Amino acid sequence: MILKGLQFAVWGMAAIACIYYAIVLYSAWRFFRRSAPLLPGKPDFRGDFSPPVSILKPIRGLDPDAYENFASFCRLDYPEYEIVYCVGDTSDPALPTIQRVMRDFPQRRIRVLIGSGRTAVNDKVAKLVRLTAEAKYETLVINDSDVRVRPDYLRTMTAPLEDPGTGAATCFYVPVPAEEKRFVQRLQSVGMLSDFYAGLLVARQLDGVKFALGPSIATTRKHLASFGGYQVMENRPADDLLVGRLIAEQGYRVALLSYAVETVSDFHSLHDLFLKRLRWTVVMRNFRSWGHLGLIFTLGLPWALLAVAMQPSWGVTLGFLGAYFAFRVAMLMTIGGWGLSQPDTHRKIPLIPVWDLMSLCVWLVSFTRNSIRWRDGYYLIRNGELVPIDRARGVRAAEKAPEHI
Repeated sequence: MILKGLQFAVWGMAAIACIYYAIVLYSAWRFFRRSAPLLPGKPDFRGDFSPPVSILKPIRGLDPDAYENFASFCRLDYPEYEIVYCVGDTSDPALPTIQRVMRDFPQRRIRVLIGSGRTAVNDKVAKLVRLTAEAKYETLVINDSDVRVRPDYLRTMTAPLEDPGTGAATCFYVPVPAEEKRFVQRLQSVGMLSDFYAGLLVARQLDGVKFALGPSIATTRKHLASFGGYQVMENRPADDLLVGRLIAEQGYRVALLSYAVETVSDFHSLHDLFLKRLRWTVVMRNFRSWGHLGLIFTLGLPWALLAVAMQPSWGVTLGFLGAYFAFRVAMLMTIGGWGLSQPDTHRKIPLIPVWDLMSLCVWLVSFTRNSIRWRDGYYLIRNGELVPIDRARGVRAAEKAPEHI
């Protein structure tokens, strides 16, 4: 009797995962069907709203292909904008590349600020405090340093801000095409397209957009000031998530666009990818503990395998494993192939079970972690804030799986 009850429980969990996958498909279909006409080149796109923009870029260190990333912002089809960088000091290895961009694009208004002028745990946010204060224009677009954009980027990102009820806009991000030649990047793409973005689209469907994605955020000084500005989060992780949440809490809409910028990855091995994903998951566990725990209902592969193990038959195998794989393929193709128009998405299908097994391992390991390694520092996350710890203690706390960017 107990074994039978356990079997039904496992079957139930496998069925719940499939129900979640069905919700993902509906959420993705609804989102991309409604938002695609609002993109550049579509009949419903209104590109006549073009306020002057300050592009803010906090920099620390030199990313791969940094010149091409920076130069892409100098080729934008937009009437008036400036690019403002902030580096920690004159020894930052990215500074010569920024200066080269300034020489190569003299027609662009580019400034470099040296130092944040603040003492904060989150150095990136400290830089953003100064960047926001010294930006020339009211409309702000915040980018990570590894982002590469197309000429229509600014017109797309600023368009939602024409609505006074919209406080911010954000968009998806995908790897530059050359990155897809690497196995580890293809695996990461599977995770982003069919797992991470899937969760975002369900969250949007059920509760609205209460987040922003760090590679690209458009907002205004007024909307940042409405919750106290970047100053209120300079000792906290996940500043991109917080910007979207805090703007939404002021009663403004956060627009998620079906548009994607490109990024150049900073991980080069499966080990690096595992650690990066682990850092994200540990931060999620500390910020949204119930959401983190609820991931157990989205893990279709282990539940399907358990269901088959408890009653190995062709019917159970085809029913549970077949349904799992069909749903997961549909999610990848709907979000990546149709929604974001990523080339060769179908070639990533064999990597779906590989990603799902790694994602399961990351989730399980995240319950054992209370510390992260971020850049060259070690931190505990306590009451939603980063607490620096000494290196020796940090190594002991993170020696099993030190998280890093």
